[in-house]
Amino acid sequence: MKKIAVLLSGCGVFDGSEIYETVITLLSIERNGATYQCFAPDKAQMHVVDHRTQDVNPNSKRNCLKEAARLARGEIKSLDELDIRDFDALIVPGGFGAAKNFSNFATNGAEATADEKVVTFCRAFANNNKPVGYMCIAPTLLPFVYGKGVKLTIGNDKATADALTTMGAKHIECDVDGIVFDEAHNIVTTPAYMLASSLTEAASGIEKLVDKVMSLTK
Repeated sequence: MKKIAVLLSGCGVFDGSEIYETVITLLSIERNGATYQCFAPDKAQMHVVDHRTQDVNPNSKRNCLKEAARLARGEIKSLDELDIRDFDALIVPGGFGAAKNFSNFATNGAEATADEKVVTFCRAFANNNKPVGYMCIAPTLLPFVYGKGVKLTIGNDKATADALTTMGAKHIECDVDGIVFDEAHNIVTTPAYMLASSLTEAASGIEKLVDKVMSLTK
């Protein structure tokens, strides 16, 4: 049975992993007859956001791994527990945590730097030519992992696409129900909630992404 690593950045669209994207991903993996293991960095979140008001709470501190454990029903591991031999692919849901806790793209754009432990984790899949899927804003991590020339999509947001182009990526505009496949690097990306206005719309692209990643596993 195929086993997929799922990388999370916390729990909640504004400061961690997007919950709907994550649940659709996990469900789609199971429907493909595979299993999954969730991972997250054991580090403090960039900040904590009140998801009702979208205000940042400067007095609150939360840990990415502990928060992501909510999404994984407690079954989660830290990045340094990865044994690449156990996994066939990697999928990374979005949510602003992917651009706040994996890197500082949310604040620094094209001048961003990435968390080296996160990059090392993702490069393990790249170095072993294992397929990966990144969705929503998570593809902003790809230039740090694969270098210049990586082909990806975040949908059609011009400012984000321009920043990624400056970082050396090749951005391809894509509809919410579409995917972009970088054959040279074995990468699948989809816009998800960068464009989606409903669960159904988000699922239309995410399910295609998971299906494609599964088809690429050996």
